[in-house]
Amino acid sequence: MRLRFWLGLAAVSLIAVGSIAAALAVRGNDVDNFHRVQSEEAIRAAHQTDAVTGLSVGQLASAVAFYRSTGQVSAHKFDLIARPLLGRGALIGTAFVQKVPASERRSFEREQGFPIIELGPGGKPQRAGQRPAYFPVVDAAAAENEAGASPPLGYDIGSDPLRSLYMNRAGRTGKPTATPVHPLLIGPLGINVYRPVYRDRAPTATVAERRAALVGYAAGAFRVRDLAAAASSAVAPAVEVQFQEQGTTISGPAGDLEDPASSAVRVADRTWLLVIRDPNRPDVSLPLLIAVFGVMLAALLGALIIIWSRKERMQELQRLAHQDSLTGLKNRRRFDEDFATEMARCRREKHSSALLLLDLDNFKDVNDSLGHAGGDRTIEEVAGVLRSRMRETDVLARLGGDEFAIILPRCSVSEASVVAETICAAIRNHVPQEGLPPITGSVGIAIFGETGTSLDAVRTEADSALYAAKDAGRDAVRVFNPIADVGPAPAGPNAGNPPD
Repeated sequence: MRLRFWLGLAAVSLIAVGSIAAALAVRGNDVDNFHRVQSEEAIRAAHQTDAVTGLSVGQLASAVAFYRSTGQVSAHKFDLIARPLLGRGALIGTAFVQKVPASERRSFEREQGFPIIELGPGGKPQRAGQRPAYFPVVDAAAAENEAGASPPLGYDIGSDPLRSLYMNRAGRTGKPTATPVHPLLIGPLGINVYRPVYRDRAPTATVAERRAALVGYAAGAFRVRDLAAAASSAVAPAVEVQFQEQGTTISGPAGDLEDPASSAVRVADRTWLLVIRDPNRPDVSLPLLIAVFGVMLAALLGALIIIWSRKERMQELQRLAHQDSLTGLKNRRRFDEDFATEMARCRREKHSSALLLLDLDNFKDVNDSLGHAGGDRTIEEVAGVLRSRMRETDVLARLGGDEFAIILPRCSVSEASVVAETICAAIRNHVPQEGLPPITGSVGIAIFGETGTSLDAVRTEADSALYAAKDAGRDAVRVFNPIADVGPAPAGPNAGNPPD
């Protein structure tokens, strides 16, 4: 019973732990799926932005090819090639930034009809200072900004520390170069991309050759908000999108997004981080339901196991109180209860039953020769023989030592005698286990029923019959007969315990 109890508690614990583990697994699977989907959304949005910017940077390359093939760029020719670039990608403005050597500055200003200017302190225009070369925006073709103003013509990009840094880098490397996010000339925050233009067929293998062959730059402008819009078009409307540059948010909601996904966005040679947050994060309702249900089920089963264990323990105690510990037969207490019940039934239903008392012959010799262990094994074998000869309605008990008692309900004297003879023969013919001697038994029979005989009187009658069987040489059966010489067992300390 105790083993089953602990096994039951172990099973309950496994159910509780298993339900919690299942809840965690479901939760983990939901979160993993969410992260996978959110990461795919970030990659898709980044690819969408890359595609838009890549197309626009490629269009600048087409403009460069045009510049190189013509050798000289006029306002009309620039208009033809530059304006179609706008609106087809993410560009909001394009311009050809011509390299003007210091020696050609005066003639350039007379030819263009305006001076080359730079922005001084406070953003005020001023004449450009002395430089080896100037890079004025000579004729920008761009979409108008919110104020409806055109970009300033003649603005010397070479005077701007930020723009000149990345423009010169493009000239040295021969590859398109992007600036960090900064205020655009024709709009809000954005990114400039510069692509170098060299003289047609001029050698450009080394930095020195590229510097000598440089005639200007094809410049493009991207608004950050347009890049963010390109990214947002690839995800669900509720998804939050941030553009970050070196850990600083330049577009989208301020602050850190909770549990986001990110992917890189590349414009020319520079990389930004696209960060998204999908609000459809899985909740904990289903995993919590699984865990709560499992724990509740475990608690219920645990309570049932405890109740069952207590009930089984009570039944076990009750069984031990009415069962012989050695043979598993009923003990004297339970036998007395069943004896009283059967006697009352006999009086009520007007029929007779039989009480048989069986005592093993010479059992003391077994104990003396084999010890109590051998005696107990002999008792157990005899109990098995008796159990195999009993009906379901018969009452079989071990009263103590080597004495057994049997009640045969609704039984006559002749029937009881036949049963007793059969029992004696079965014990006599039983082949004991190795090391145990053969043994026999004697039986005394008393009939009870319709008369008002008491329990003690019937037991005394059966005892007297048993003494008679012993006196007859053992391995015998005797029925109590008050008319015959078989009298009641003598009174005294040995009453009810016939000799072996």
